[in-house]
Amino acid sequence: MSDGSLAKLPIALCEHQGLVVAAKRAWAEVAEAVFGDRDAAIRLRSEADRLAGQIEERFWWEDEGTYYLGLDGDKAPIDSVASNPGHLLWQQAVVPDRAARVVKRLMAEDMWSGWGIRTLSAEHVAYDPLSYQRGSVWPHDNAIAAAGFRAYGFDEEAIKVAAGIFDATSRFASQRPPELFAGFTRDAGSFPVQYLGANVPRAWSSGALIQLVVTLLGLDADAQGGVVHLHPALPEWMSDVTLRQLRIGDVSIDLHISSRPDGTHGVDVLGGGDDLEVKMLG
Repeated sequence: MSDGSLAKLPIALCEHQGLVVAAKRAWAEVAEAVFGDRDAAIRLRSEADRLAGQIEERFWWEDEGTYYLGLDGDKAPIDSVASNPGHLLWQQAVVPDRAARVVKRLMAEDMWSGWGIRTLSAEHVAYDPLSYQRGSVWPHDNAIAAAGFRAYGFDEEAIKVAAGIFDATSRFASQRPPELFAGFTRDAGSFPVQYLGANVPRAWSSGALIQLVVTLLGLDADAQGGVVHLHPALPEWMSDVTLRQLRIGDVSIDLHISSRPDGTHGVDVLGGGDDLEVKMLG
């Protein structure tokens, strides 16, 4: 994939291509800002843009308003509606107008269980809510999608995903989110059903809870520049958040972020943070 092309891939999953796009764009920033290599930055951005264009051309599924799960060995689209395009949003590898359609598709009834986004549409012939990857719900997969939603400005949908995962977590023993759980539809008398054999605890599931908090805070730390950016979208059920011993490079800081009656947010530095600047966006 060093040339940013799909041509040599026998099987290509959509989010894997998006990961390369995101990596090239991120490294371009490093090459230019840290190493002063503008030529490398230009080359990397060009490669990323070319691959992003190929994603739009080869993976977009107009009829479903989402991206194909992938391409098979013959480069034919795999026409399965799955959660994978949520990763493309997190990677910011797709154009905004299509991103809006992907968000809508992921939150449709066949994909949204009420506890989280399913890995596979409930309308798919292979759907099985008790399977490992054919309709189950993965906390980390949902945290990635929620981050993607916020990246494109879909705050309410991100909040809905976070609420579903937090609600599910509160119902598991010791409030430990399992590796995955069943994709059964939530109703007033239901509870999240753990997948038999799921790892508990699971690092990426526990980390998903932290990622969801970071996503709702819109927290972005620049250790080199000594800046903490915050762009909160806090719901009523999480209107106050306190972060203690948040490490930014070699500095530790304690922060309290809260919602205000007028819909804005405030931040107070409770301790530490020497030489750090805290910036509230939006």
